[in-house]
Amino acid sequence: QVQLVESGGGLVQAGGSLRLSCAASGSIFSINAMGWYRQAPGKQRELVAHITSGGTTTYADSVKGRFTISRDNVKNTVYLQMNSLKPEDTAVYYCNAIIIKGSIAPKPVLTWGQGTQVTVSS
Repeated sequence: QVQLVESGGGLVQAGGSLRLSCAASGSIFSINAMGWYRQAPGKQRELVAHITSGGTTTYADSVKGRFTISRDNVKNTVYLQMNSLKPEDTAVYYCNAIIIKGSIAPKPVLTWGQGTQVTVSS
């Protein structure tokens, strides 16, 4: 059983910062791409940031220059540093990873975390 657990969400004033963490656990052979998504009330889930196994990053235009995604392959953890937060950043943030599960017969598993609430007040 492979799972992702997010942490670090909370309430912050506009202009403030939060650091989200997402740790993978279970029978993991390797982890390919990892990413952060968010879903605000009444809106569809959207990609926020993405990082490849080699460390190449991409960002949604709405967060470029403010958010930074990184990963620690030893800890099997992906982070999202969020600076200069805006009220429109308010959403449930989910981490996602393509995890290669097992070792004898490895197979890729698209895995989602449970989500962590980020609320940015005016």
